[in-house]
Amino acid sequence: MATITKRGLQPAAASAEVTGVLVVVTATAWAGDASVGTAIHEASSDTDHFDEIWLWASNFNTSTETLVLQWGTKAQQIGHFTTTINPNETVLVAPGWVLKGASTELLVTAFSTTANKVNITGYVNRIDQS
Repeated sequence: MATITKRGLQPAAASAEVTGVLVVVTATAWAGDASVGTAIHEASSDTDHFDEIWLWASNFNTSTETLVLQWGTKAQQIGHFTTTINPNETVLVAPGWVLKGASTELLVTAFSTTANKVNITGYVNRIDQS
């Protein structure tokens, strides 16, 4: 029987779960298919795990920000999702999208128009089917 555990975000190489991540990488750093954005969450390497990811982005800049979420590996993205966020606005940017555990860990990364102006908060429902 599958079990579900609610967890915080686990940015790549982070030693602890977090509830929020400040996006520090800008769109100018994006290099085609490579996931070079700010690390938001790293899925499990256990292939019996599915991470259902819920993310909200808050723009605390005085101008509109464009946020791009990347889903994939460090070498290649699987998805590239763009959202425009108005000043002082919080929007749902990942409504329960799933990453399946894999031997090559899958990542969620992000970049925005301006560094240090968008904060991403959220949680993960880890579904263990072992």
